[in-house]
Amino acid sequence: MERIYVVEDDDNIRDLIRIALEGFGYSVSAFEMAEDALKSIETDMPDLAVFDLMLPGMDGLSAIKRIRKNDALADMPIIILTAKDREFDKVAGLDGGADDYMTKPFGVMELAARIRSLLRRRARNQTEEEVLEKYCISLNKKTREVLSSGKKVELTLKEFELLLYLMENQSKVVTRDELLNHIWGYDYDGETRTLDMHIRTLRQKLGEEGGFCIRTVRGVGYRFVKTEEG
Repeated sequence: MERIYVVEDDDNIRDLIRIALEGFGYSVSAFEMAEDALKSIETDMPDLAVFDLMLPGMDGLSAIKRIRKNDALADMPIIILTAKDREFDKVAGLDGGADDYMTKPFGVMELAARIRSLLRRRARNQTEEEVLEKYCISLNKKTREVLSSGKKVELTLKEFELLLYLMENQSKVVTRDELLNHIWGYDYDGETRTLDMHIRTLRQKLGEEGGFCIRTVRGVGYRFVKTEEG
């Protein structure tokens, strides 16, 4: 059951949305204040959130901008539902991170339809992005399973993260410093030979075909290419 957060300070409207969405089969948590919703999101992220803009305390747009600063919440759909109907407000809301914008008065049937549309879009995106397939290598982000030439490859955490980053940046030259910062962290003060050793082991595990996709760019770093790219 998909969970929806509704952040609305008007008791009647908040209850109307909650009851209507529960009738459509959603699990709904309703909040009067943005601060309470943000606190709950930290421990129980919803599948979608509906925000009013004019709220006591933190306004809805500020809350949405704060949500979008968190990478883990980047793909959480957000709908603004507000009495503000000026074009300026709509543009500000969408530019601030909302995926859709509805004005009051509204119809619950239309709201439910827009929610379904956003949830379908998110599900498609997650399915498309869950598995990376490049040349003979298949990488599943969710299960962390890697196949090379159809054979399962057992990778350590660092090896998996290295392969994922290189595949996501296919054909781009990724510097050693970039890889060290991304995989080991910005406070890492070790030597680059740690990275080179992990790359060497990763190539070996991927086999002749898969390992050949990871190319060394002398004096710079590495890049992931299809074998026919040379």
